[in-house]
Amino acid sequence: MCVATILSFAMQPAIGQQPRLTVEPRLPAAGSLVRLTIDREARHDDSVVAVTGVMAGEPLHFRPAGDGKLEALGAVPVEASDSIVAVAELTRQSGQRDTLRLVLPYPHQPVPLSQTRGRARGASRLRVDRRFTRPMDAATEARVERENELARRIGRRAQDTPQLWTVAFLRPREARVTSRFGSGRVFNGRVSSSHLGVDYRGLTGDPIYAANRGVVALVDTFFLAGNVVYIDHGNGIVTGYFHMSQPEVTAGDTVERGQEIGRVGATGRVTGPHLHWSARFGALTIDPADLLSLGPPFVAATAATEHGKKGASK
Repeated sequence: MCVATILSFAMQPAIGQQPRLTVEPRLPAAGSLVRLTIDREARHDDSVVAVTGVMAGEPLHFRPAGDGKLEALGAVPVEASDSIVAVAELTRQSGQRDTLRLVLPYPHQPVPLSQTRGRARGASRLRVDRRFTRPMDAATEARVERENELARRIGRRAQDTPQLWTVAFLRPREARVTSRFGSGRVFNGRVSSSHLGVDYRGLTGDPIYAANRGVVALVDTFFLAGNVVYIDHGNGIVTGYFHMSQPEVTAGDTVERGQEIGRVGATGRVTGPHLHWSARFGALTIDPADLLSLGPPFVAATAATEHGKKGASK
């Protein structure tokens, strides 16, 4: 799906230069949130009036970024293999269209980490309740897939939500990170997976804070994630807060950056109480730590100024 961005300005760099689509970082890792830029837009006598874009199946929402540039957020799937393509189409006042393509190559990955059965080097070896590592029955497998699809659906809906934040994202806990995104996990020596979030240390009952302004999209209890809260921040961004002992918000609530939304717990598949912080761009899982470094034009120039509860300082 491509979503049009209507532009109310004319990009006016030097005549003769050709439009260019670039990505930052230049070689993003799987699961990265990236910044896509269109610059060197030529022919200022025929201005751009709309832009559509798509990358890895997710729409790109381009916006003015100064110096005649347009920028959008995008994401690299965690299962990226062979190549990822980004496409942007510029529509000019005359009706003419320019199509820009960017290809990001990735080595083929025939065997996902989740299928290595405990052989991942450097993986954290953890012990959890045996009901989470023995083979699931059909009903449990169906439940887990329903919950995964529900999370993906929330991410897709966030693509249609206007951006609800104006300042920088915060860490959701004032606590040490105990596990980073992408690290290997082996549960009870049998089940191996890649850790698709950031874990923060905590005791049961410790506060959890909203990473930024948004609308609570879901409060529920999942088989693996336990008590969960998902917040739709708009512009395709969703954050999730797992294993809570007690959510303190309900679906439909508007929450502010740094607002307390729940308490640390040990529900779902866990080794003990902690917060697992997750994030999505549309249906794609991303490293939530990438949200902490967002700058203009996605964050106002005064983004360093905090408001609300101090929540979780970096």
